Amino acid sequence: MRIQKSKVAIIGAGLVGSSTAFSLITQGVCDEVLLVDLNHEKALGEVRDLKNSIKFLNRNVQVKAGDYQDCGDADIVVITAGAPPKPGQTRLDTLDISAKIAKSIVEPVMAAGFDGVFIVVSNPVDMLADLVYQISGLPKNQVLGTGTSIDSARLQNFLADLVDVDPRSVYGYAMGEHGDSLMVPWSTVTIAGKAFQDVITDNPELVGDIDLDDLVLKTTQEGWEIFNRKGTTYYGIASACVGIIKAILFDENSIIPVSTRLEGEYGETDLFAGVPAILNRSGVADILEIHLTEAEAEKFHHSAAVIRENTEKIRQYVSKKD
Repeated sequence: MRIQKSKVAIIGAGLVGSSTAFSLITQGVCDEVLLVDLNHEKALGEVRDLKNSIKFLNRNVQVKAGDYQDCGDADIVVITAGAPPKPGQTRLDTLDISAKIAKSIVEPVMAAGFDGVFIVVSNPVDMLADLVYQISGLPKNQVLGTGTSIDSARLQNFLADLVDVDPRSVYGYAMGEHGDSLMVPWSTVTIAGKAFQDVITDNPELVGDIDLDDLVLKTTQEGWEIFNRKGTTYYGIASACVGIIKAILFDENSIIPVSTRLEGEYGETDLFAGVPAILNRSGVADILEIHLTEAEAEKFHHSAAVIRENTEKIRQYVSKKD
């Protein structure tokens, strides 16, 4: 009898990587968590600290520090290593250096025999997910980015606060770029099944004058609001990443907005963008095409154009020799 064990490798032992590892361990999501970092001592320190929490948790998850060669038998490899933006920069400003880092990770991981699912967390996530796809040669369903999963959660929090409900009762997606060109298809947003537009109409005393464009702007800027106060974000994106990992490892068929390769869906092709996708053991099993209004489709295409322009800038790294 052979017992299959699940293994998640996290590349990058910084705040996002270590928070992802901690969330995996506290929830008992997998059998083994591997931390890999160029600063091996940093990864080893995180592992020793994480191990000391196992006694007080409900599962003995194995936590190890290793290198790229140890990723060959992983079910999922999470890429969190990257270049954080400096004050005044956007996610797109880190494009060049982040592309170099991503290439330096993917090549040795693939050389180790990896054939699982890549989850890209590092920014700019949509462009880097495309780069990982191009370099790895894996099928499109096995490469995805966290995309607009965290933006959708932020949007749901804003709307939940606005109408005083549990954010888990708010259903809606942020789509397109995980960045300034993000869009929200308001025609599909609901509060427990009731169209948000109807909630606005029926509850003027509760909602008041509401500017939907301002809510989109707040959603795009929430990461920076956190960044400007504490220097970076990690709890939210780590939780989003673990939600994606659970959907894959547990074969859930959950619908989560992630950055995945479009090949005609939403009228776009040959790029990665944030759209609702069905996630299971195969990775991205399918893309959910929700009906957009003409105005919403135009905004999505604008966001896709931003992604495409910047994706072309880093595809040179697919074949470029260091």
